[in-house]
Amino acid sequence: MVGNTFPYTVQDWLEDIELAHVNCIDGFALNVGREPWQIDRVADCFVAASRTSTPFKFFFSFDMSSIPSSTEEDIELLCKYLAHFGRSERMLHYSHGIFISTFAGEQSFFGQSSLDRAWALVKNRLSAVVRSPIHFVPSLFIDPGSFPKMKSLNGAFNWNGSWPVHLSSDSSRQEVEVPALDSDNDYVRNLKSRTMMSAVSYGFFTHYGIESWNKNYIYRTDNWLCVRRWEQLIAMRDQVDIVQIISWNGEYTISGIYVITDNELLDYGESHYIGPIKGAQPNSQDWVDGYPHDAWLKMSSYFIRAFKNGHYPPIEKDQIFVWARPHSKDAQASSDNVPRPENWHLTDDKLWVVVFSQAPAVVFMHGRTGVQEVNVRPGFTKLSRSLMPGDGIKVVMMRDGDAVAECSPKGFIFQGYTRVYNFNAFTASS
Repeated sequence: MVGNTFPYTVQDWLEDIELAHVNCIDGFALNVGREPWQIDRVADCFVAASRTSTPFKFFFSFDMSSIPSSTEEDIELLCKYLAHFGRSERMLHYSHGIFISTFAGEQSFFGQSSLDRAWALVKNRLSAVVRSPIHFVPSLFIDPGSFPKMKSLNGAFNWNGSWPVHLSSDSSRQEVEVPALDSDNDYVRNLKSRTMMSAVSYGFFTHYGIESWNKNYIYRTDNWLCVRRWEQLIAMRDQVDIVQIISWNGEYTISGIYVITDNELLDYGESHYIGPIKGAQPNSQDWVDGYPHDAWLKMSSYFIRAFKNGHYPPIEKDQIFVWARPHSKDAQASSDNVPRPENWHLTDDKLWVVVFSQAPAVVFMHGRTGVQEVNVRPGFTKLSRSLMPGDGIKVVMMRDGDAVAECSPKGFIFQGYTRVYNFNAFTASS
């Protein structure tokens, strides 16, 4: 999200590009809003890219929840970005056109009589600026059944596809255990041969009160949500053209060749970041600071390679990845002006573990009530154990009497109380 990069320098962009590339990501989707300063940060991004030989790409994801779109003149802001950067060799070209996306836009009519005519006009205007076709794959929050009638679309992005957003307070326990993530099917069926962009995400918790953005809820991200989603998309990769990971400090994208990330104003505050915590936070420090997600980034590279290559690669190193919330779900906050988030009960007090094992091994998960011992095969294995207040994290992988990997992060204690509600994830790796 470019909206989180106000204090970024060219060096910050360069560090992010190189870190993403090392972890098998091939580009950033640049989510841009209405603020005039954002185009200057994008310029820094392109300067940074010019200073590296890393084959990194970019596309614009216009944030239509921010950018005005009621009149035809509002198209000028979109054109401005293409005029400045559209002819750069760093722009992502897809299916003979410059790839363009959005966040939202279902209410963007630009003075036209229909949504389809509006975006057809936008495409024509952008195409004239860059003298190239536009490959338009937006995230429109509309019924996918309307896609066949929309000639302006070259595809669509299922932004909400990675979270069980359908869960509600009256969901049965069985539904909560392993909720379905099957909304891609409607997109694939209605897009037919057009571009399908799916989403992967690692969590969602936001905690803003009515005096600010009034967003205070979680989506259930238990049961190794991110890994299950990767497994699903790897299995259906012949139906999915691009995967966008939500998020870096925003979102990233992968296709059979590309992996791209986007930058959006509330994304630190929505807890689904996967890149370094830096830049400008949208008043989310209470639940973001001290909760880096770099272990998720490190783990992602394995699944990215599997998606891109069509098969799971061999495990090259014994590794352990863990994540957990910092306090029990029913803990009462002692000094929080914002209530407990909606859907707080649709989660479990558990430690989620993924192990990468080169050969058969035994994994020991330590807790106050004892040690769980699990035999694992070569490959990756998903494990978990319950957490009780006072538990720390210690997971050890043993083979032939030797510890080949250990994850014992210092400073983490699962609490039965809290100062402010925090359903963000603490992550760590061996």
